[in-house]
Amino acid sequence: MDTVQNNQAVKTARVPVAHPMLAMMGMLIGGFVGMFSETSLNIALPQLMAQLNVSTATVQWLVTGYMLMIGIVLPLSSLISKWFTTRQVILFALVDFAVGAAISASAPGFGVLLLGRMIQGIATGLILPLMFTVAMQIFPPYKLGAAMGMVGLVIMFAPAVGPTLAGLVLGLASWRWIFWLFIPFLVIAFIFAVTSLKNIAPVTRPRIDFLSILLSMVGFGSLVVGVSLASDHGWGSAAVLGSLIVGILVLAWYTHRQLTMEHPILNLRAFAIPGFRVGASLVMINFGIILSAMYLLPMYIQKGLLVPVALTGIIMFPGGLMNAIVSAVSGRLYDQIGARTPAMLGFIISMIGALMLALTTAHSAVWYVILAHVILMIGAPLAMSPSQTHGLNSLTGPIAADGSAIMNTLQQVVGAIATAVATSLLGIGQAAYFASGAHQAAGAFTNGAHYGFYFTLVLAVAGFLLALRLPKHEK
Repeated sequence: MDTVQNNQAVKTARVPVAHPMLAMMGMLIGGFVGMFSETSLNIALPQLMAQLNVSTATVQWLVTGYMLMIGIVLPLSSLISKWFTTRQVILFALVDFAVGAAISASAPGFGVLLLGRMIQGIATGLILPLMFTVAMQIFPPYKLGAAMGMVGLVIMFAPAVGPTLAGLVLGLASWRWIFWLFIPFLVIAFIFAVTSLKNIAPVTRPRIDFLSILLSMVGFGSLVVGVSLASDHGWGSAAVLGSLIVGILVLAWYTHRQLTMEHPILNLRAFAIPGFRVGASLVMINFGIILSAMYLLPMYIQKGLLVPVALTGIIMFPGGLMNAIVSAVSGRLYDQIGARTPAMLGFIISMIGALMLALTTAHSAVWYVILAHVILMIGAPLAMSPSQTHGLNSLTGPIAADGSAIMNTLQQVVGAIATAVATSLLGIGQAAYFASGAHQAAGAFTNGAHYGFYFTLVLAVAGFLLALRLPKHEK
């Protein structure tokens, strides 16, 4: 009898839905646009620096500011989903993103452009965790790996293909059209959400702990601001050290408060479960690999190899395509062989790709850069989806929703920090090149990119070592 019941449980979703794919469609499109937006501007940064008359350290805020807002909103996602229905949250997020895109597209200067980007970040912060939570609820366990692979495809493919599509847009029109083109897709997502998305959790409206919300915003914000300021002021400056110290202390207070509250906003007790702890850490490292490399590579191609922006997008395409293929396959690998083998292999391949990028020169052949990018885009998604599914599958009951929010929050914060660190290393590498007596701008940028790519390599090595802690046999 127990065997029959167990088999039935494996075949039944926690929240049965007639058409789960249609229910997911609005979130998948919205999530794709959100993640696409995360890296699509990378290829336009040199152009934006010239048109808006800002430095590399300033323009990076279009990337880190966006991810900072995602990181601030994500911890609140579990609470928000208990106050509003799933459909209400998604519909608001899609409208919010469209408003932010319109503001960015029509921005007269850098400040308004940044404001629009941060408004978009709010929407992405609402959509991302719900994608994972809803998928975990409406797909039966035996389809969970494939379902998470589908979500992973959105998370991984969108940032990878962003520079390619943005490059083609920039070759034909202004950078403003990158934002205008978001809106039709958001309208389609809105229609799917209205017609097919149902609520998957009861609206209980628990008490709101405003102190925890404040601590979360100040803690994560100070940490990202501190790392970002290092590009301009140096790591030893009072502003940088002060921001980092405030961020660490406030986050320690926030963590203690969440662990001691009866009803925390973010249930950090999930980290007491080894499977989740390892899986979440691997996801964070992997996202740092992707974001640091995808931030540096389009700029290196344009300012190091001196390739036009439209051709830069085409050079980025094979890696983006490979990312999509591997993301689709890696989720199914978890169903068949578990997380350990694909994660370890993925980080080894990522090491090779990162090392190849670190060995480029201002005269490297385009095919070599494409090959290095493709190799990196095989390794990163190969490790991502199995690690993510392993971590989330370690959680059961109400804490499962918090696990998704925790993982996505830290993923975005680490992504923002990795981008800021890459920017800082880029500046350090350029300064070292000029200090040696050389004066070629392309050579200086290439040397700076090397410093950043070595950081990507260090992350890949750390990911491999941590992947050794994954179980050899999944339960």
